[in-house]
Amino acid sequence: MKLLRLLVVIATIALMGLPAHAIGLIRDAEIEQALRQLAKPVFRSAGFGSSRIRILVIDNPKLNAFVVDSNHVFIHSGLIMRLHRPEALQAVIAHELAHIANGHLTRRATNARVAGRVTAIGMALAAAAAVSGNGEAAIGLAAGTNSAATRRFFAHTRAEEASADQSALRYMATAGIDPAAMTDILEIFRGQEALQPGRQDPYARSHPLSQDRLRAVKGYVAGYKKRTKPTTPEAQYWYDRMSAKLSGFLRNPRYVLRRPESKGAGEIATLRRAIAYHKTPNLKKATKELNALIKMRPRDPYYHELKGQIFLEGRQFNAAVASYKQALALAPREPLIEAGLGRALLAQGSAGAAKQALSILRRARSRDPDDPQLLRSLALAHAKNGQNALASVATAERYLILGRPSDAALHAKRAAGALPRGSSGWLRAQDVLSAADAAPKRKKKRK
Repeated sequence: MKLLRLLVVIATIALMGLPAHAIGLIRDAEIEQALRQLAKPVFRSAGFGSSRIRILVIDNPKLNAFVVDSNHVFIHSGLIMRLHRPEALQAVIAHELAHIANGHLTRRATNARVAGRVTAIGMALAAAAAVSGNGEAAIGLAAGTNSAATRRFFAHTRAEEASADQSALRYMATAGIDPAAMTDILEIFRGQEALQPGRQDPYARSHPLSQDRLRAVKGYVAGYKKRTKPTTPEAQYWYDRMSAKLSGFLRNPRYVLRRPESKGAGEIATLRRAIAYHKTPNLKKATKELNALIKMRPRDPYYHELKGQIFLEGRQFNAAVASYKQALALAPREPLIEAGLGRALLAQGSAGAAKQALSILRRARSRDPDDPQLLRSLALAHAKNGQNALASVATAERYLILGRPSDAALHAKRAAGALPRGSSGWLRAQDVLSAADAAPKRKKKRK
């Protein structure tokens, strides 16, 4: 599946006059798999289950990482692409997990309740409290703005940073990960405190850095150094794949093709070229590189998925369906691949394909219920199968997640009036109406 830039719309935050703001959330099955692989040893040493916390990437070139609640870690693509080894990314993950484990979100939630002005937000991600009134999530995502008020709510204290550093270094040492990678991160932001706030990276604003903190981390690192192991081939491999995919999609394709990392017959170089040719666009060359990748790893679902995307965007719909089906056979519980197959089937245009798409997209929604693009495809599939009321339900849910409660309510009312009272669709429409009614109304601009 492609890198999906889904809008995360913070449309209902009324924190001290904060305006609505939107940021891009990247959803990609291969990247999320890479993050899971890299985070696995850190999760284990920190005592977290591997499926409890989701790590998601925000499409933003600025350097930042933050937690929004006890179930999500967000990392900017700019920070990932700035790093040079997997241990540095694992250090970022360990630090953010430490904020969760050490209870640093509790203070922020208390402040939000005292302020009394943080309300529900629309968030394009599964299980992220889109309509629950979760103040923590609202403040966390709002940290992407330049609001001084929001930064005051979101920023960690120096005591919290010192605590998180100690815990993160312990997690890394227990997992055998080089703790010196933590200093790599801090060195990136060294000197940021001397800059004006508007020129600082967001990470430096929300994670205060001082010389004392840097010295303390170096002291801890010296004590843990003997417990580290060399980088595992698996960690390096997944880190390289993720970096290649992010670079391929987010950077200029001509720049990518000129880079030394894109030369040669190696797997990562081939992946970089495949994406760059796709972005050029050159379907023939991109397909050739993808075929080479699949020859190297015939049972890799993500290469079949990428081939499906390339065919779908190249309007080769039958070939796209075939590739997505191969990907899904290799990763049968991956909702992002299911969503891609559903879109390809809808693009075929036949009644039979639309029926298949509906079944697949409904299954995908049950596993990833808050993906706006998936809900858009699901609404289209319902409509193509003559289920207009259920199409309105899916559309209402999509608008609610995108922070448009008035539009959500309009479609939910339409659906509720046409569906049997008490049916699952009717109940979903009622949920949307309740959430939309609870959302604050936007103030009209004065003329």
